[in-house]
Amino acid sequence: MKLHLSVLFGLLAAAVTAQSPQTTAIRAGRLIDPDTGTSSANQVILVQARKITAVGANVPIPQGADIIDLSKATVLPGLVDAHNHLALTYKEVPESNVYYLTYVLDSTALRAIQAVSNGIQMLSAGFTIVRDMGNNGNYADTALRVGIEQGWVPGPTIINSGIIIGSMGGQFSPTPEMAKDHGIIYPEYLDADTPDEIVKAVRQNMLFGAKVIKICADCKPWGYSVDDIKLVVHEAAKAGFKVEAHCQTADGARRAIDGGVWSIAHDSGMTEENHRLMAQKGVWRAGTETPISLTGHTTRERYDRTVKMLKNAHDLKVPLTFSTDADYWVPGKTRGQVAIEFIETWKAAGVPAPDILRAMTTNGYKVSETDKVRGPIKVGFAADLIAVEGNPLESIDALRRVTFVMKDGLVFKRDGVITPEMFFNPGPVNGWRIR
Repeated sequence: MKLHLSVLFGLLAAAVTAQSPQTTAIRAGRLIDPDTGTSSANQVILVQARKITAVGANVPIPQGADIIDLSKATVLPGLVDAHNHLALTYKEVPESNVYYLTYVLDSTALRAIQAVSNGIQMLSAGFTIVRDMGNNGNYADTALRVGIEQGWVPGPTIINSGIIIGSMGGQFSPTPEMAKDHGIIYPEYLDADTPDEIVKAVRQNMLFGAKVIKICADCKPWGYSVDDIKLVVHEAAKAGFKVEAHCQTADGARRAIDGGVWSIAHDSGMTEENHRLMAQKGVWRAGTETPISLTGHTTRERYDRTVKMLKNAHDLKVPLTFSTDADYWVPGKTRGQVAIEFIETWKAAGVPAPDILRAMTTNGYKVSETDKVRGPIKVGFAADLIAVEGNPLESIDALRRVTFVMKDGLVFKRDGVITPEMFFNPGPVNGWRIR
């Protein structure tokens, strides 16, 4: 029996097709490039094996591709929250919004479950990357990151800090029983006062799965010296890690800048002088600018100063990230909706919509150090993208209603409805040795 060559080739092509990963084709009515602040009409994005394989107006759609029609929507890269706390959720009841009590009442295991839920809520709001910056109990942040990476649960890409490193007590004012016996409120902070303790704390976090190091530069009146901070930066650099400093004072922020940190959290220590130095040295500003609209989480005086300093930082071209410090429950809002609410402060500071969007995307990828593999909608990059109805280059409020989310090439949200089934797996489908 002879087999005609055309039939043979057809069978071979069918076999190859059967073995090749499914191609997804996304028709984008408008595709935004936040880095340049521009958009292109009627684009096609091809996704295969979780990565973007083609982008353009005239990209042919392969036969048999799964077509997602977003021709009436605006497509853009996923958002980044550069400072969140997914495994911490303090509340009016029962803690009266006193987060010290949350550490006492909620076990690390419970907080890890909260972190999964909060991560899903962030992803639904369009945040495909979150830097999780401490206050996670006994490494619930690592458990969350690894769980997402291995394929157990859906969630953003997590860049986690492990336990915050600081002088004895961290941000707390513990009693001797708390501080010496560690019978309560630990392990929220790693006590590190001497050079040997600092080195050991950094190494412990790296050993237990952190991807960035966070210190309290000035949580106590004595704080860390410039040399102390340089030691942290040097030790972290051995593993290619960067350092973020929690700063409460202008002097602490100045020491952090001089010590060579990658980013500074919060705006309490921000002054025009510090902003000028940060702009000069390229230090990222994770200002966590709480909006007045989140009632009970800031004051009018505090908010007015926050708006003023954010405007000053923008005017002086300080590298800006969108960072929220979201670690509380607001009734009626998901964690993602709480995070999005922070655009109100940026609008009040007069920051143009394209610059806000750039802080929420391009700058977020850079501070997270994912910008070579994940974030931008480019060929070869992980397929993370979202869609909205309006144009965030004109009105940043368009981000308040994300109707579509793709993470790692899998559809998480479509037509405004979460469809996470493909993200739940009965085993570590992406490998078990992820740290």
